[in-house]
Amino acid sequence: MASNIVYHKLDELPAVLPLFPLRAALLLPRGELPLNIFEPRYLAMIEDSIRSHRLIGLIQPTPEASDDEERPALVRVGCAGRLTAFAETGDGRYLVTLTGVARFALVEELTAATPYRQARVTFDEFALDLAPGEGQEDVDREALLKTLKDYLAANELEADWDGIRRAPNEALVNALAMMSPFGAREKQALLEAPDLKSRAEILVAVTEMELAKARGDASSSLQ
Repeated sequence: MASNIVYHKLDELPAVLPLFPLRAALLLPRGELPLNIFEPRYLAMIEDSIRSHRLIGLIQPTPEASDDEERPALVRVGCAGRLTAFAETGDGRYLVTLTGVARFALVEELTAATPYRQARVTFDEFALDLAPGEGQEDVDREALLKTLKDYLAANELEADWDGIRRAPNEALVNALAMMSPFGAREKQALLEAPDLKSRAEILVAVTEMELAKARGDASSSLQ
């Protein structure tokens, strides 16, 4: 979903973001993530975001954090998403779409009066996230598509191959990463990949390991 606002420089991004901790969720630059919002604190976050810069920091709890914790510890790197679609359901929920803008690193969590968490962040490490298509010529598209075909065949799934063939490398890699069924650690590794080529390689490697495990290969475990 296209955004009406295009960010060209890091200083156009806010230094403080509301945080939406969500385990095993992945948002990448220019990717789209639909969300069903129902908790009162996050309903308030959406309303406040609409009134301000409309940017929300999606971030995972640490792997060690319990799902029962009210304020779980957070990983260091998340992704800022712009609220690009919003709908009320009539039963108190919001259906929204976040479109990824750029990754960020946590600097410090703030003591805030809001029911949701807020943090000071820096985008300095991820300036290239603002450049569409950066590094996509380095992606091994053939290897990526081969692994995708193997995964779909193993799971008896269909795909829109016409759409896949037309997709630019950046859109293809990031969409496959975001839709992947992998766990929190794998999703975080995909998020923190230094460039698009590395993200594609991680995606291929993790998928191949999953296929090997399904086949019962003894060599499929992580070293």
